[in-house]
Amino acid sequence: MIDTKIAAAEAIIREQLGNAGTHCVTSSFQSECVVLVDMIRRMRPDMPVLFLETGYHFPETLTYRDQLTAEWKLNLTNLESKQSVAEQESQFGILNQTNPKECCRMRKVEPLFGGLQNYDTWFTALRRDQSPTRANLQFVEDFKLPTGKALQKVAPLADWTTRDVYEYMQKFSIPELSLYEQGYTSIGCAPCTAKPLDPNDPRSGRWAGQGKIECGIHIGADGSGVKEH
Repeated sequence: MIDTKIAAAEAIIREQLGNAGTHCVTSSFQSECVVLVDMIRRMRPDMPVLFLETGYHFPETLTYRDQLTAEWKLNLTNLESKQSVAEQESQFGILNQTNPKECCRMRKVEPLFGGLQNYDTWFTALRRDQSPTRANLQFVEDFKLPTGKALQKVAPLADWTTRDVYEYMQKFSIPELSLYEQGYTSIGCAPCTAKPLDPNDPRSGRWAGQGKIECGIHIGADGSGVKEH
């Protein structure tokens, strides 16, 4: 079964790589992101890998990022906010506590959209089973940046399950981010990531109690993409 899923995902990647223009892949270095990066690097080793360096990551995430970047010789680009964490907190206070949506906008959405401006195709490891907001995810979608630039957003793993991701990691002997062993199931910035409140909802530990389950990076300027809560 996993071999069939792999073949289908690779076919989508291969088809999109055949299109004209520039390509990139985003990665948070969660397991599904690592699976996608591994698939892509086997076909195009120099593909730019965009990572959102928010300044609030778990140390384990950064160590793991650096480990895989070195071992796989990834063409990594760290995208950062215009303000450092210290500058932001001095001016606005602890936004991840008082206004997490604004914190995400400043430290994730704006840096990513600025970075994507240079590309025509964006590969992402989104999956439909991650949350209700992603249930209607398509393999290939149009996506518009605030500048008006249109991209092709490609999700080769859209129909994958958590088990599929795990089986791929096992098949290719890829170590997981150590935070999974501690019980985390969806991992972002440390202040806004907890272990899941609902065992049936892997993203229930994100922004817990804030009434929020998306950071905004997958919502296009025209309202396309995942549905924000």
